[in-house]
Amino acid sequence: MEAGPHDTEQQPRDAVDGAPGLSSDGPEDGELLAGEVEVELRPARRLRIWQLAPIVVLAAVGSLMFAFPLAFGTGETGAVVAMLGLLISCCAAGWGVMAARRVGHTWPGLPSRGSGERPDWRVLALYVGVAVLMVALAVWRVARLR
Repeated sequence: MEAGPHDTEQQPRDAVDGAPGLSSDGPEDGELLAGEVEVELRPARRLRIWQLAPIVVLAAVGSLMFAFPLAFGTGETGAVVAMLGLLISCCAAGWGVMAARRVGHTWPGLPSRGSGERPDWRVLALYVGVAVLMVALAVWRVARLR
């Protein structure tokens, strides 16, 4: 015996064949019966505490490692510890951005993921300029420790 239909001709089936008030996407506006409520079955996509906690801890440790040698000038190893703290802070920031992007958040001024829109070059230039300025100020400050 064969598994499957014997008729090889494909005929399109409509969702509205035998069910009144239904379309292929669901009920039309105003066609819901009294007492019926449409509910989204998927849970809201948001960051949970177990996703945020390691990112926040890593960012705090990295920023403290960066700040204390700069504030108190702890000898020759201060520049190395400060640069390591800066690296850890940047890793935490990248991790946070990737986690936020995974749940659907976007940067202000940029289109949402999968929308097909192109980002505005001025917004991208602003983000790159701020990042370059922050890195330049951090490197300049660490270089002054030596």
